[in-house]
Amino acid sequence: MREQVPGIKVFGGSLDNVKGCTDQVENGTKLSLGNDIEILCLHTPCHTKGHISYYVTSKEGEDPAVFTGDTLFIAGCGRFFEGTAEQMYQSLIVTLGSLPKSTRVYCGHEYTLKSLKFMLTLEPENEKMKQKLEWAEKQLEANQPTVPSTIGDEFQINTFMRVDLPEIQAKFGAKSPVEALREVGM
Repeated sequence: MREQVPGIKVFGGSLDNVKGCTDQVENGTKLSLGNDIEILCLHTPCHTKGHISYYVTSKEGEDPAVFTGDTLFIAGCGRFFEGTAEQMYQSLIVTLGSLPKSTRVYCGHEYTLKSLKFMLTLEPENEKMKQKLEWAEKQLEANQPTVPSTIGDEFQINTFMRVDLPEIQAKFGAKSPVEALREVGM
């Protein structure tokens, strides 16, 4: 991209060696886009050690958005390539999960259909997952995206985000949310 657009700024996590990065960011770095848009950089490691999600708010009063890359997908999460279940718990539940429930989730890949089918093997009784799967199938048939979701929706349709619930922990024979997350992620 930098070859195609000379002078463009490319932002990336300070812990990852992102080729072409011109501006490194860390957890808590704040950026502005014009006068109305604020961006808060959130360190969300596990898929990669330096993964950054970008939380975007507007002075216009729109619902906020978070660009989660490969950490949080619609009804899924990234593989634990460079991290642990403890880190993914922190990234998903503590960091991203603390954002307002209305926050729109924009992930790095369109895995929604595959992820929902997998989630339903874990929670076949989850009606919200069934409804979301039907909706996603219709969206894709109509050549429409299934992204974004919301943080609130993810707490209903994403087992990775539901590991705090005792019934999810029991389902996996886990004694803690992190242990349940580790089991779901295997």
